[in-house]
Amino acid sequence: MNIDLQKVGKRYNREWIFRKLTCTFQTGNHYAIIGPNGSGKSTLLQIIGGATLHNEGRIAYTHPETLQVVDHPFQHVAVAAPYLELIEEMTALEILNFQSTFKSFSVSNTVILNTCGLTQAANKQIRFYSSGMKQRLKLGLAFYSKSSLLLLDEPTTNLDQQGIELYTHLIESCTDGKTVIIGSNDATEYRSCKEHISMSDYKEA
Repeated sequence: MNIDLQKVGKRYNREWIFRKLTCTFQTGNHYAIIGPNGSGKSTLLQIIGGATLHNEGRIAYTHPETLQVVDHPFQHVAVAAPYLELIEEMTALEILNFQSTFKSFSVSNTVILNTCGLTQAANKQIRFYSSGMKQRLKLGLAFYSKSSLLLLDEPTTNLDQQGIELYTHLIESCTDGKTVIIGSNDATEYRSCKEHISMSDYKEA
């Protein structure tokens, strides 16, 4: 899925977070959205993913080959972000089963749990997970979803070295053919990205 943004802007009350952002995200490529805290990285990801609306400009989602408009584009999106909440009364296995009812996975639940180091905690309620365990589960849910667009916001938040190695493994093994957009200030998180979009370029003077 290609995503074309033309002069997109977002404001809260009377303050513009960014304006006149024009760029194209092409299928199968990796992109980094960079900039200082408060520059609008997370906001832009939420706009692309359909979680919030922009105030100006337009966004088009099209098929890479036919260039036809994609129907229901947000059904093709997977997201991992610190602000996304998991249902903490559920177990990891229950979350996987629940998500699979509306978005299928590329591998079995067993593989996801094992890869993310959560096999022993598969039947434990998520409210008893550490912050690192929760983040690994979020990454597993996002990377293994059969989605053509993967949005990652500060993906190694709360991860130790082992968790960072998991993230690197997922980036290398689970993104073929996907459009990947990463919001981050940490260069190690977006090493796979050849193109960088600096939010500082879209601030009002």
